[in-house]
Amino acid sequence: MQKFLLQGLLRRALTESPPKPEAASVAELGYTLGRAIRQKLGRSLSIREVDAGSCNGCELEIHALNNAYYDIERFGLRFVASPRHADALIVTGPVTKNMREALERTYAATPDPKWVIAVGDCAFGCGVFAESYACVGSVAAVVPVDLHIRGCPPDPVTLLKGLIGFVEATNR
Repeated sequence: MQKFLLQGLLRRALTESPPKPEAASVAELGYTLGRAIRQKLGRSLSIREVDAGSCNGCELEIHALNNAYYDIERFGLRFVASPRHADALIVTGPVTKNMREALERTYAATPDPKWVIAVGDCAFGCGVFAESYACVGSVAAVVPVDLHIRGCPPDPVTLLKGLIGFVEATNR
């Protein structure tokens, strides 16, 4: 037992190093986004995330927005469990045959006015899944899309920048 304890104390950590962007630049992006959202909506932006059939790479980056490093809720964005409470849908992955109806129902359950944001290259053009028999097509082929954030997967800073540009440009 002592041997394992000593090995654990003497080895370097197996975790990854923190992300490269400085905390100040992330905070500035977040405050800019929060300010734009409050000007447009007068409150926080509620987001419902839908995985339409992706490899989960984009989901990992989206979920990183909620971790202690990015903590997107401090800027006025929050993820909600029900589409009935959402202002925007973030959809990842190509739409598969099994997820088409679920995406359509989620879109229908989201109150108007609503935004749909397609995240990742797969949501835009099906990516590596383009020729799959199980793939219906891109998100835009199933529901109207207001914004595409490209990348495979897009990192959290890219997601923040995309949301800032979209919120500032929209007339809601």
